[in-house]
Formats: sequence, structure tokens, C-alpha cells
Amino acid sequence: MFPRLFTIGSFSLPTYGALVAIAFLTALWLTSRFAKERGVSSEKVVNLGVYCALVGMLGAKILMIALDPEYRVHPGAIFTRETLQSAGIFYGGFIAALLFAFFYMKRQGLPVLSTADLFAPGVAIGHGIGRLGCFAAGCCWGKPASLPWSVTFTDKNNTTGVPLGEPLHPTQLYEAAAEAIICLVLIQLLKRKLHEGSVIGAYLLLYGMVRFGVEFLRVHDGSNPFGGPFVLEQWISLVVAVCGAYLLSRRAVAEPAVA
Repeated sequence: MFPRLFTIGSFSLPTYGALVAIAFLTALWLTSRFAKERGVSSEKVVNLGVYCALVGMLGAKILMIALDPEYRVHPGAIFTRETLQSAGIFYGGFIAALLFAFFYMKRQGLPVLSTADLFAPGVAIGHGIGRLGCFAAGCCWGKPASLPWSVTFTDKNNTTGVPLGEPLHPTQLYEAAAEAIICLVLIQLLKRKLHEGSVIGAYLLLYGMVRFGVEFLRVHDGSNPFGGPFVLEQWISLVVAVCGAYLLSRRAVAEPAVA
């Protein structure tokens, strides 16, 4: 755990916040670069990225507050510094950003699927860097594990609730590594100039599968509004993966080969 990059007097720079900023700038730079290569307005793309980041942060916190029973017992905690600094639930932000992006792209005359393809590699690498921030902060921790690569958190000043002095699965690093690989795959798909929607479809399919698997190794608070054998994040992951598979297959179904 490395919650602060440095401290000067009463000021300290949180590692998580710094990595989230780096993640956002990296994702925006990568997307802008692909937009220029495809002849899409980089100004509109950058604006979309900024708006989606703001909407995504709000959506992540809303879903976190909606699902955490502590906020129902102590609603005043919504307005605390801990809530403000928390990352929230990624899927809440992701879904909110997707909905906003759809309407924004329609309004700005941007091709929805083609523009989403441009964002896919940036979203993957940005999320991966963000997971390094989770690891530094000690949140989103894994289940106990006796493996050579298990990690043990020891910072007694942390506020995340992570178990201290106990070897755990580094689920944050699992996801970060997977996102880096997914990013490389998506970049190669973009270079091949496949049909529109194929790159974002590949991202949704691959990330949905990764997240579904990682959730088996993570600790959860027990909230599962859908019931069944899986946690909420896994149900969402299955939906995301199915949507990705549909985007990948729709062209082949809609336009069969001509003899």
C-alpha cells in the first residue's frame, strides 16, 4: 500500500488521485491520436472524453451509495470527505458515461459506433492505470491467498477497510494487467480497420469476461439485488460481454458473403 506520493507539511498528494489523473490524460491522448488518424474531429472527441469522465465519476458514486447499506443507515456519510475521495463502482460510471456518450454523439453528429471504437483502447489502458491507484490505496482487495505473488497490506492509517497483515489476492493487479493486454489487442484491431463497432465490441466482450472471473477472487459486502450464484458485478459483466459479442457478430449476420 502506498496511499500518498509525498507529504509536505499538512499537504499530501494521494497516489490514487495522481494515477487517476494520469489515466485520464493517457486515455484522452490515445483517443485523440486515433481520432486524427481517422479524420474525426479531435475537438469533439476531447470534449466528449472530458464530459464522460465527469459523468462517469458521478455515476460511479451514485451506484456505490445506492448499493452500500451503510449509507442507508448513516445518510450523512454521503457528504463526507471519504465519500468524495472514493472511486465508487466502476460499472456505475461506465454505464452512465456510455448513456451520456450516446446522446452526445448523436447531438454532435459523430458516428456512434465508429467513435466508440476510437475510445475503446483509451478506456482500457485508463482503467488499468486506475486499478494501480486502487492497489496503492488498498481498495478493491482480494480474498485471502497463500500464493508466491500474494500481497499483504500493513498501513494502519488506511480508511478502506482492507485486512492488514493477511496475504491477499492482488486482484487490482490482475485487472490492471488484463486491461493492458486488452488495450494492445484493441489497438491492433483498430489498425485492421474492421467494421464499425467491432473494437468497442471486443472491449466489452474481453473486459466482461475478465471482470467476471476476477470477481470470484474479490471480497464483497454481500449485497446482491439480483440473487443467484453471482454478485452484482458478475451479472453486469455477463450483460456487458453479451453486448460485446453482439456487436462483434452483427455485421456478419446482417451482411452475408456475396457469391
